[in-house]
Amino acid sequence: MRRQEFEEFVDGELPRLLGYARALTGSEHDAWDLTQDALIRTSRRWRRIRRDGNPGAYVRVTIARLNIDRYRRTRREVLVSEVPDSTDRAAPYDGLDAWLRDGLLSLTPRQRTAVVLRYVDDLDLAGIAEVMQCSTGTVKSHLSRGLDRLREHIPEEDRHG
Repeated sequence: MRRQEFEEFVDGELPRLLGYARALTGSEHDAWDLTQDALIRTSRRWRRIRRDGNPGAYVRVTIARLNIDRYRRTRREVLVSEVPDSTDRAAPYDGLDAWLRDGLLSLTPRQRTAVVLRYVDDLDLAGIAEVMQCSTGTVKSHLSRGLDRLREHIPEEDRHG
């Protein structure tokens, strides 16, 4: 019964979770990896998580935290002499206007995470700080800088209209 409940949860939530992970990462491949890792962790704690009543929120927080950990790991990795092909970076944002897609891709991973948690998950500053495991002041900084960078991408005709 427990396994069936979890499988039904995954079937119903997978598209939303993948969309959320794509918004955080900007990459189809990374979104699948994060979602899969988060679902594995969720399956191990399913009994407690379903009892608490909001497994979708648990998985989204897990995805956001895994993304932050992934970003921290990549900062420590060695740089290569050639830039790898990143053709899948635009795919997660295909339904968005070009300016918004370019703006999201221009954000640092932490800025993108803060913006997504604020405007997709509708979390307040304290909630974002908890998920990102930082202070609310740091969240404000990420949001401010991220929104400033996004504004730079708004087409001129849309800025004053």
